[in-house]
Amino acid sequence: QVQLVESGGGLVQPGGSLRLSCAASGSIFSIDAMGWYRQAPGKERELVATITRGGTINYADSVKGRFIISRDNAKNAVYLQMNTLKPEETAVYYCYAEIRTRLLSTRSAYWGQGTQVTVSS
Repeated sequence: QVQLVESGGGLVQPGGSLRLSCAASGSIFSIDAMGWYRQAPGKERELVATITRGGTINYADSVKGRFIISRDNAKNAVYLQMNTLKPEETAVYYCYAEIRTRLLSTRSAYWGQGTQVTVSS
């Protein structure tokens, strides 16, 4: 079994910062891409940022220059530093990972339980 556990969400004022963390555990052979998605009420889940095992990063245009994604392969962890947060970025933020559970297995997407980020005065 594979688990992704997120932490770091909470209430923050507009312009503030939060740092999200996610650690994968369980039966893991390798983790390819990891990333963060978010889902606001009434909206579809959208990509925030992804990072490959080798460190290639992709950000949603809306967060470029404000968010920083990073990972620690030794810890099977991914992080999201969110700066200058905006009210419209209030959402549940989900950790994502493409994981192979054994050699030559197909990779599967795994999701964390989500952590609430509320940006409000």
